Amino acid sequence: MLSDYLTVKETGHNEIIIDKSRFIAHIARATTEEEAAAFIQAIKKEHNSATHNCSAYLIGETDNIQKANDDGEPSGTAGVPMLEVIKKRQLKDTVAVVTRYFGGIKLGAGGLIRAYGKSVSEGLNSIGVVNRQLHQIVHILVDYTLIGKMENELRNSDYPIKEMNYTEKVEIQMYVPINDTETFREWITELSNAQSEILFGAKDYLEIDVK
Repeated sequence: MLSDYLTVKETGHNEIIIDKSRFIAHIARATTEEEAAAFIQAIKKEHNSATHNCSAYLIGETDNIQKANDDGEPSGTAGVPMLEVIKKRQLKDTVAVVTRYFGGIKLGAGGLIRAYGKSVSEGLNSIGVVNRQLHQIVHILVDYTLIGKMENELRNSDYPIKEMNYTEKVEIQMYVPINDTETFREWITELSNAQSEILFGAKDYLEIDVK
């Protein structure tokens, strides 16, 4: 698992007009080629009367799955420029479809390249990008006598609380950056005067908005 990576925030769309043609960028996450293909087909079905539904996607930790499709536009003028924007933004697991409704003015090869690239770029600006940061979920078990001090310190720390459970002891689940686990363990041990039990659970990603 990557310690962090950038991807699109959510599924969304954004429309721009260039020389009377409508360019609608539809962007989503896709962690498999099957997910990307399903998204592309759904957009094509929704906009089956459009002149073109061009697409591009980049998938995998090492960007090993890449595809660009011009859907009838001159070769290399749509899908590849779309893919290049995704690469330039350093995004992973991202699929984009740009729907074009022709407005009667031909743009030429250079104009098409700029238009499809701009459509994806502005779509990403509108929908948003997140940095997915890998965290360790740490379970802290403490007696009720310690919870007042512990909870106050934890809530004022930079470590997000995932949840708290109250049984025989209090279980506090924390998100800790994957490279910070030993520092966190030492801090909790000191904070609780070594009166806590610390267990490492699963790993999960937290998403931070990228401005």
